[in-house]
Amino acid sequence: MTTHFLTVPGLASSGPQHWQTIWENQYPHLFSRVQQENWDWPVKDDWVGQLQKQISELSVPTVLVGHSLGCITIAHWAQEHFSEYIKGALLVAPADAEQSKRLNFVVGFKPIPVRALPFKSIVVASTNDIYASILRSKVFAANWGSDFVNIGKKGHINAVSGLEDWQEGKIILEELGSLELVQNEATKS
Repeated sequence: MTTHFLTVPGLASSGPQHWQTIWENQYPHLFSRVQQENWDWPVKDDWVGQLQKQISELSVPTVLVGHSLGCITIAHWAQEHFSEYIKGALLVAPADAEQSKRLNFVVGFKPIPVRALPFKSIVVASTNDIYASILRSKVFAANWGSDFVNIGKKGHINAVSGLEDWQEGKIILEELGSLELVQNEATKS
């Protein structure tokens, strides 16, 4: 059975130049997005509740693809809920809701969960992310039982980072699902 992917964006969602949106547009039959009612004033209970609502509607193996505060939402979801359909999570640039002064307005996201996730996961972090230090990202990975990938100086690993289709991210994602995005791209050329 084909693995599907549920993207879980962070603050302000992911715009048209963000790799999450690009992947969704490239593979609309495989990717869908969690839809939050308020992307600009995140409230943990609302965000986790919406994630749970969409996960409860799943009927196929699914990998969560989180970015920024979406990663923290996934960690909170995993503390409160479970689904046999969730097979893994790609957690890209988890935002440090505890220590980042830029996130002092988000509600309920701290403390950040420290229990291991009940599925395979990979944390991907950058050495110059303004929302979380590389050391904090390593702590998140260790706490969650996640593999850890340091991709160097890529900022917040978002549209501003200029990653566009982010091929490196697709290769990392392939470790979590029965997917061949990069190979499929090569055969299209």
